[in-house]
Amino acid sequence: MRDLRDARPPASLQELADLETDLLSGFVLARSSAGLADGTIRGELSNLERVREWFGRPLWEMQPADADAYFGQVMRRAASGTRHARAGALVTFFAYLELRQQAELHALTGRVVTCPVDEMNRPKGGKDARLRIPPRAEEVAQLFAGWTGELAACRKFAPTARNYAAARLMADIGLRANEVRRLDLADVKWELGPFGKIHVRYGKGARGSGPRERMVPLINGAGRTLRWFIEDV
Repeated sequence: MRDLRDARPPASLQELADLETDLLSGFVLARSSAGLADGTIRGELSNLERVREWFGRPLWEMQPADADAYFGQVMRRAASGTRHARAGALVTFFAYLELRQQAELHALTGRVVTCPVDEMNRPKGGKDARLRIPPRAEEVAQLFAGWTGELAACRKFAPTARNYAAARLMADIGLRANEVRRLDLADVKWELGPFGKIHVRYGKGARGSGPRERMVPLINGAGRTLRWFIEDV
């Protein structure tokens, strides 16, 4: 334990620059230890760098008035998703500073770190929530019936059949487009279960955890679609 009241002579500019680099490196390591995907961490760092570039000083010096100016003027016309990403990155970074670096920062700078994004200036709301109403079974059947008819007369059969098979898999067993496009023949496990299964190696992660694997049964006739595509196309 260290007493925040114990201060030492002010740090030099070089010491502060080194400290800023060390803090960002420690932040990256902490986020990696939490299991976040590399892309998520890069996104947080990019947002922090944009704010740092505007601020022109170490981020630990930011005050609520600085956040007011940034989000109220500089980012006022930015997309809501961008505003939330910048604010979220700041909140997370300052949580790291407060939890782990508060004593060291106070000893070097005399500052008590406080997050500049508070309840008064935090961007309100999330991304626009849109109610998604799935199509009726009759509409889905009509879509694929028309698509099947086009297969016989299309100019390029192979890519059209590929798109048809991918769409059928998405409709029948709930795969995402990115999951379907990364499937391989070895991912089809005909011998598993009563219908066979697909090994989804690049499933969608949650909360920045990165891809998650799962096995998906070939229900709703998805096995017939796969056999047609593999054997005939």
